[in-house]
Amino acid sequence: MDHSITLKINGEFYKLNVKSNVLLLDVIRDEIGLTGTKRGCDTGECGACTVLIEGEPVNSCLVLAIEVDGKDILTVEGLVKNGQLHPLQIAFVEEGAIQCGFCTPGVLLSAKALLNTNPNPTEEEIKTAIAGNLCRCTGYTKIIKAINSAAKKMQRKE
Repeated sequence: MDHSITLKINGEFYKLNVKSNVLLLDVIRDEIGLTGTKRGCDTGECGACTVLIEGEPVNSCLVLAIEVDGKDILTVEGLVKNGQLHPLQIAFVEEGAIQCGFCTPGVLLSAKALLNTNPNPTEEEIKTAIAGNLCRCTGYTKIIKAINSAAKKMQRKE
């Protein structure tokens, strides 16, 4: 059975017809064409598919598209504003927090959710916020440093 849903993704509205069992991850990648959200484990363990739904980090591989009808969704593509990278993205580049980049979109969105609610997190709070995101390359040290650096720069701009 098809369901008519409307999603607000990165500020744009999409009206879609989807089957009951279609995952949000598949809609984002295959229907909308935003491939920054990665398919990893398909079990909610790796965090590669993390998006923000109403500001909260969620594994899109575990959410049916019909469950988020009318919701506001942010993917990694939505971090860029007017052609400018988000301060988190800049910090990841500056701190060398990207190796293969597969985990990066999910980590960035988990970090954004943290900084939205806690602009001055401790290292422990950063670790907790990204605990659902697995990285096999950087060993997390540079990722944590980048999130901390972005937080400090974002505070100075306020």
